Amino acid sequence: MRAVVLDRPGGVEELHLRTLPLPEPRPGWVRIAVEAFGLNRSELHTRLGLAEGVSFPRVLGIEAVGTVDLDPDGVLAPGGRVATMMGGMGRTYDGGYAEYVVVPRAQVIPFESSLPWETLGALPETLQTAYGSLTVGLDLQAGQTLLIRGGTSALGLTATTLAKDVGATVLATTRNPDRLTGLTEHGVDHPLVDDGRVARQVREVFPDGVDAGLELVGTPTLPDTLAATRVHGTVCFTGMLSNEWLVHDFYPISYLPRGVRLAAYGGEADDLPAAVFQRHVDRIASGDLAPGPVHVYALDDIRTAHDDLEHNRRPGKLVVRTR
Repeated sequence: MRAVVLDRPGGVEELHLRTLPLPEPRPGWVRIAVEAFGLNRSELHTRLGLAEGVSFPRVLGIEAVGTVDLDPDGVLAPGGRVATMMGGMGRTYDGGYAEYVVVPRAQVIPFESSLPWETLGALPETLQTAYGSLTVGLDLQAGQTLLIRGGTSALGLTATTLAKDVGATVLATTRNPDRLTGLTEHGVDHPLVDDGRVARQVREVFPDGVDAGLELVGTPTLPDTLAATRVHGTVCFTGMLSNEWLVHDFYPISYLPRGVRLAAYGGEADDLPAAVFQRHVDRIASGDLAPGPVHVYALDDIRTAHDDLEHNRRPGKLVVRTR
């Protein structure tokens, strides 16, 4: 099979497309014929040497979609459509940047859909993270206001879709004024240009602040997101588009605005119920939901795709087709 191998951390030149032996699943594991996989900041962090607990050489990729190729236990039938994510993929064992991947059956989500593989490839990890952030991290309710910091990212756009579905009012940021229209078209009620002082803009619309904030940029913008949130409101730290996630010399009383709560979210495959994934897929197929921008690359173009990811050149999700 063809696979993208990272021998050691570094630039995109360290990503090598190679031919590897077909991996064999042991009991409790499943081999998936990968049709598409999404690119994530997690894999960028691994390539840049920022991730912990990774051994090299390693096939990257924390998610994939495709069909069951072999289940040695006979639980999953060959040919069934499945998604998989997390659980050590691309870190402690080889991941989805390949024509085949072997993963524990417990992190396989079966589904049915005739959507294009590139559309499906954009969904698993992004949907899991957005769903968990809004439910576990924020407990977002109908009628509440939500600020999404990093709104044109794939995660930001999916969070907008889910928040609007709940019945929330959404404010979302972009550093690029040319992307404001895209946010509006995606359903954002109040698109904002991130000038570093978003809290001031938010309180011009909602003087008491928003009920909830979803922080996807990282620690450089977290204090401003907290300042945009009302007393007894909650900010969920989920993403780090800035590649910065540590708060140095953290003193809670001076860092946190009085009465504002700070939570965090990170999840696994079993945090995304199969019924939620299937419903989301079905609603995209029916036209009820917009999947957001998806930019598709061939496996041979993995270096270009990673370079675009690193430099935030494209809004939405970057997806690689393997076949």
